[in-house]
Amino acid sequence: MTDQPIRFRPHHFLCALGFEGKGYSAGFTQNMAGIVVGRLRAPGGGTTEIEVVGAADDICAPCPSRRGTGCESAARIGWLDAAHAQALGLKPGTRLSWAEAQDRMKTLPDDALQQICTPCQWLALGMCEAALKRLKAGK
Repeated sequence: MTDQPIRFRPHHFLCALGFEGKGYSAGFTQNMAGIVVGRLRAPGGGTTEIEVVGAADDICAPCPSRRGTGCESAARIGWLDAAHAQALGLKPGTRLSWAEAQDRMKTLPDDALQQICTPCQWLALGMCEAALKRLKAGK
């Protein structure tokens, strides 16, 4: 384990919550699993510190769509980040623990993902919605 905070774009909070081992490439999926399963869901993972950033983050590192500190889908990703930042009360430089992030996600209205995740290709798979329901139910 490392003491370095994990750097997250605002929309990656819900991506991490809903992660089920799928991703854009093998390298991306392996990296995401290391962050989500290896750190956030590991024993004591709730204390893991996260720093919000406004560009490519630790999850984006091996993404095939990454272009430097940006993304080839910059308009869509920017929209997702802005919507999630507003819904979760985040801005670049915000630091919080994974447990605090989960507390913020618990306050989202039940239909929030239909609003803030509209352009996300993963929305239709229902992973994040199911994970948010489990979180709210205390499971």
